Amino acid sequence: MLLLTLSHQSAAASGPSILVLGDSLSAAYGMDMEQGWVNLLEQRLKIKAPNAKVINASISGETTGGGAARLAGLLDKYEPSVVIIELGGNDGLRAYPIKQMRRNLKTMTDAALNTNSKVLLLAAEAPPNLGRRYTALFRESYTQLAQNEAVMSLPFIVEHIFLSDELMQADATHPNAKAQPLLLDVVWPSLLTLLGNSIDE
Repeated sequence: MLLLTLSHQSAAASGPSILVLGDSLSAAYGMDMEQGWVNLLEQRLKIKAPNAKVINASISGETTGGGAARLAGLLDKYEPSVVIIELGGNDGLRAYPIKQMRRNLKTMTDAALNTNSKVLLLAAEAPPNLGRRYTALFRESYTQLAQNEAVMSLPFIVEHIFLSDELMQADATHPNAKAQPLLLDVVWPSLLTLLGNSIDE
C-alpha cells in the first residue's frame, strides 16, 4: 500500500506526459515549431499541470510504417501517459494498401496500450482522386480500430480548415500559423478526458 501511494505521488509530482507521433500536420511544417499546435498544447497544458511534458516526435512526410517502426523506442524512452497518433495522410497520398495502413495503426495502438499509455487517434483522409471505395475504407480504418481497441479517436481535424484560404499555406495543403490554435481546440477536450485526474480541472 505504501509503495502504491508513493508511486502515485511520484507520478503526480512529475506530471502527465503526452507523446505526439505525427506527420507534417503535427511537425509545424512551413512555420516555426513554436507556432505549431503541439507546442501550443504544451503551453496550455502547463497552465493546468505545470510539470506536464509534451514530446513531439512528428516528422514531415512520416507514414504509418515509419511511425510503427519508431514507436517502441519512443515508448521505452519517454513512458508517456498518452500517445496521440496522427498518421496516415502520407499513406493515402501514396495510395498505400489499406490493409498495410490498418496493420501499422494497430501495431502502434497495441504497443502504446501494452505500456499502459492511453491512445488518441487523429484520423486522416485519403485524396478523393483515389476513388470512393478507397477513401471510404481509409476513413473507416480509424473508427474500426478505435472500436476494436476501445480507444478514443477524432475525425480529420483539419476538415473545416481546408475550406478557408486564410487558414491555409500557399501550397493549399498545410494549415498556416493562424489555424494552429483551431487544431488544438479540436484535440483539447478529448485529451482532457484521457488525462482525467492527472491534471487540475
